[in-house]
Amino acid sequence: MAEIYSVLDHRQVIDVFVALTRPSPLDSVIITGDESMALYLSLRRRGFARVATPATCRIPRRRHIIGIVTGRNPVAALAQVSPFLTANSAIAVLIESQEGDSSMTIRHKLQQMGFRIEAGVRCRQGFVLFACRRGCAQMEQAA
Repeated sequence: MAEIYSVLDHRQVIDVFVALTRPSPLDSVIITGDESMALYLSLRRRGFARVATPATCRIPRRRHIIGIVTGRNPVAALAQVSPFLTANSAIAVLIESQEGDSSMTIRHKLQQMGFRIEAGVRCRQGFVLFACRRGCAQMEQAA
């Protein structure tokens, strides 16, 4: 029975990620975290052609417009995905239920990376934060 719930949870998380980030089938998406390969395969099955993980991308180039972060250590996953994201990107971060105290740390890290939190959605596995980064290229040039 637990296996059925994990499949349903996995589908629900994918549905939430897709609903929040609204990628087109041609948008470049990078996924990082503990379940990145399962999410990668799930998005490929849904018709998304440009999906990658840090393991499948050899060189971190700022070419992905959408980032998806899951796992037990989302702050470390945010640092891992950052070099892959464009200056005008969106990101969705799953904060699992047992990580309630780290949500403020995640929010702070997103703000440090130039993201503005736009929405949050509760799902069976926890809470998904959605944030956008616009015009970070000007900030990088000024720094």
